[in-house]
Order: sequence, then C-alpha cells, then structure tokens
Amino acid sequence: MRSEQGAGPRKRRRGGWLLALVIVAGAGGAYAWQSRQHAESAKPAARAPAAVPVTVVQVEQGPFAVVLGSLGTVQAYNTVQVRSRVDGEILKIGFREGQVVKKGDLLAQVDPRQYQAALDQAKAKKAQDEANVKNAKADLERYTKLGDYASRQQTDTQAATVNQLTAQIAADQAAIDNAATQLSYATIQAPIDGVTGFRQIDVGNIVNAAQQTAIVTITQVEPIFVVYTAPEEQLREVTKALAAGPVPVEAWSTDGMTRLSEGRLDLVNNQVDTATGTVRLKASFANKDHALWPGLSVSTKMRTGTIPDAITVPDDAVQHGPKGLYAFVVDDQKKAHMQPISVGRSTDGRTRVTKGLTPGQTVIWRGQSRVQEGALVAEAKPAAAEGKPAAQEARQADNAALASSEAR
Repeated sequence: MRSEQGAGPRKRRRGGWLLALVIVAGAGGAYAWQSRQHAESAKPAARAPAAVPVTVVQVEQGPFAVVLGSLGTVQAYNTVQVRSRVDGEILKIGFREGQVVKKGDLLAQVDPRQYQAALDQAKAKKAQDEANVKNAKADLERYTKLGDYASRQQTDTQAATVNQLTAQIAADQAAIDNAATQLSYATIQAPIDGVTGFRQIDVGNIVNAAQQTAIVTITQVEPIFVVYTAPEEQLREVTKALAAGPVPVEAWSTDGMTRLSEGRLDLVNNQVDTATGTVRLKASFANKDHALWPGLSVSTKMRTGTIPDAITVPDDAVQHGPKGLYAFVVDDQKKAHMQPISVGRSTDGRTRVTKGLTPGQTVIWRGQSRVQEGALVAEAKPAAAEGKPAAQEARQADNAALASSEAR
C-alpha cells in the first residue's frame, strides 16, 4: 500500500512538468510566428532595376565621302645639289643657310679673272680674223676684175683663202661663246626656287668641276609631293576616280589630329609591288605655308567618291560580339536591344551601315559596357549639350558642300 501511495504523487509531478513544457513550447512558437510576420510586413517591396545611363544618337542618312587612308612620306618637288662647273677660288657666298631663294639668285662667286681673260682673247682673235678676211676679199675682187690678166689658179686660190678665213671667224665666234659660258659658270646661281640647306663650302676654298662635294643642296617645297601606298585591291577604285577628274587628297599628322595641307592625286605608279601587294601613289600640294617638309611622315586621306544616301552611325556605336558586329537599338520603352549589322568604311568618325539599321532609329553611342539585352537605359546627357567633335563638324560641312555641288 505504501508503494502505491508513493507512486501516485510521482506521476502527478511528472504530468505537471510535461504540461509546463508544452505551454512553454507553444508560447515560443507563437512568439516566433509573430516575429516572422512582423519582419515580413516591415520588409520593403523589391525595387525595379535602375536605368543604365548612356548617350544616344539618331541613325543618319546623307552624303558620305568614300575616303581611303594611308601613310606616306613628303618628298621635295625638285632637289638640286649645286656644284661648281669651273675651277677657281670662292670669292663670295651669296646665301644664308635655310634661306628661301629664287631661280637666278646668287649663291657663290668663283674668281672670274681667268675666264674673263679667255673671253677677251677669243674676241681679239675674231677681230684679227675679220681683218684678214676683209683683206682677202679685196684681193679676190681685184683678181676677178683683172679677167684674163690674172691666172685662174690665182683667182681660185684667193677664193679658197676667203672661205678659210670666213670659217675661222665662225670658229672664233664659237670660242667666244664658250668663253662667255665659262665666265658665266663663275657666277653660281640658284637653278630653281627652293630652300637652301647646310653650306658645304666656305669663302677662300678652291673648287673644281670634278669635285663631288656640293656647295649647297636646294629643295623645292612649293609645290611639294607626298608619296604613299594603297592596297592592290583598291587600284581599280583609285584609277577610276582619277579618270573621272581630280582626286582630293589631304595630308594629316601621323596621330590624325591635325590637317596639314590639301592637294590632289597626280600619279598612280605603273606597277604593283609584288612583295607587299601595294601600289605607290603621288599627290602634289601647293604648300604655301610650308606645313609639309621633305622627309616628314604623314597620314593621307584620299576621297575617291561620294555615296549620296548612306546610312551612318558614330564609330563607337558599332560593337563587336561573338556573332559579329551589332549595335544597341533603343525602343520606345527605353529598352536596349542588340541589333546585328553589317558595315562599310569609316570616315571622320562615322561608319557606313550597309545592313541592319534604318534612318531615324536611336542607337547607343557611349556607355554600352553596362548595357545588356533588354536593359532599361536613360540618356545621361543630351547629345546636343556635349558639343560635337571637330571631326564631326568638319564632316557635316563637307557633306553640306557635297550636297550643294550635287544639286548644282
């Protein structure tokens, strides 16, 4: 009986503990549920993705110049190494190094005294022979008047003497001309217009006709040439343009930032270099401001024609992808879509699009690095407020001139 009485209280105590645990667990679950509900109600709604800032432009249609670019070297129109054609001492130098000289300007003076003496001697010899022929003609006239009183032999001999002395006078005149020429060589003059280089001979030096050292080198820089190359694939296009009329060529600095001069194509070489697959071209420039200098490296832009209604976009709008070229087109909902395109040549910062775009479409010009297919975009800054690059302004001016000339 005692054992049964002790078991009863123990069962009651165990049941109380179980009831307490159930109550605590329920309270904790209710608190956790309420906390989760409160956190979910306090959590803000997910925001839409932000628009990517980009710069956009319109696809344009209008005249597009077909320009072939290359690298070239400036060459003097003429180059002359001035040497002495006679022997003697240099008495005077008549130019400064780097001076612009005209044809006929004095460059140097060789001692002319011996050549003046030779000229005077030739003139005196001619005067002597002229006196002799005058006397011989008088004798011939007297023999002729004597008739039968003078033998035929005497008459013929005197006639031969007259002819001989007449021929001697002709030889004397040739000697005079030669002496005068030699004397003129003593005064060394500029053979062309140009710019002098370093002086190689000083006053007091002896020069001679066989001397290899030039007194000075003169290069003609007005006009001046630029020699450059074009791929053999473009040969037909270049020759066709040259046959149609003058082909404009521009010379630019090698970095492409500064236009130096404007000229025209003069020559297409008569053969293609088989080693490089290129043909050499030569363009001439007036070069009044001496912007071009012999030996200078330049880049060239040769315009071979104009496409009247070309579709163009800025160069930076054309993107390279694994499947080829494309551009991001912005639709009415300001979303960007990748549009595959085909392109032609690029001129003055714009690329001709041959397939894939239509005039008036909006494409992304800058900021494509953060743009994906279907991304929402926003214009970071109006294109008009950015200011147009100088190359684009020049392109628009050229296009306006082309359109005006075509309308005329």
